[in-house]
Amino acid sequence: ARSPRAGAPLPGVTWHVADLLTTAGRRAALAVAPDTVLHAAWYVAHGRFWMAPENMAWAAASAGLLDEFVRAGGRRFIGLGSCAEYGTEPPGTAPWSETRALAPATLYGLAKASFATRLAGAGISTAWARLFHLFGPAEAPGRLVPSVMAALRAGRPADCASGRPVRDFASTWFTGRALAALAASEVQGAVNVAAGEGLPIGALVGRIGRLSGRPELIRLGALPDRPDEVPSMVAATARLRREVGFTEACDLDADLARLWREELLAAPGGAA
Repeated sequence: ARSPRAGAPLPGVTWHVADLLTTAGRRAALAVAPDTVLHAAWYVAHGRFWMAPENMAWAAASAGLLDEFVRAGGRRFIGLGSCAEYGTEPPGTAPWSETRALAPATLYGLAKASFATRLAGAGISTAWARLFHLFGPAEAPGRLVPSVMAALRAGRPADCASGRPVRDFASTWFTGRALAALAASEVQGAVNVAAGEGLPIGALVGRIGRLSGRPELIRLGALPDRPDEVPSMVAATARLRREVGFTEACDLDADLARLWREELLAAPGGAA
């Protein structure tokens, strides 16, 4: 990515730090001659990334990384896309398959879709993972799950909108394992990487309230819904399950509980 830091030490993992927005950085990242690249870097500043000009810079940088990889003899390239590439018509509760029409309403979705088209014509083995609604460690504090958890830890009301829209939630732990399976497979093209199960936002927030022991602090309807809120966004995951062969169930309750414990321990003063 761009930030000049490596990740936490992990057995068998060697971190290489590079600025992928530069040609030199992209070449440095590929100096180890990888067989496969799973490209996850992008601009995702919370509340700003949807229409940010940085999206086009990252689309160009991603194309540059792909070109360098192909020239170096790389075999397989996996890019990370988004459900924001899909159009919202027709409405309804049917799961969104990879054949759904693309009609991005944001610069973020447009830039992702643009790079997906470039990737498909690369002439090597490629796949495009369309992610849906994630939560996990180190999220921006203003996002749904961390903001609700922070309020409950502090004993404050967690003000939310109506909670009626249905979304396809999955932890980054689950998603990471699914992406690893996709990268190790030979499946090509767009693949929805998600749980494949719809849950109202209010139900997710309610689960957090119960695991915290403070469900009375959840205040659904305290904030207005966004006027352009899509009623239902749920992935069809047949390609992931059948073609990639990733059959692991997404255990939301276990992953929310794990995140709650980790965030509690990481908070100032820790917790018992």
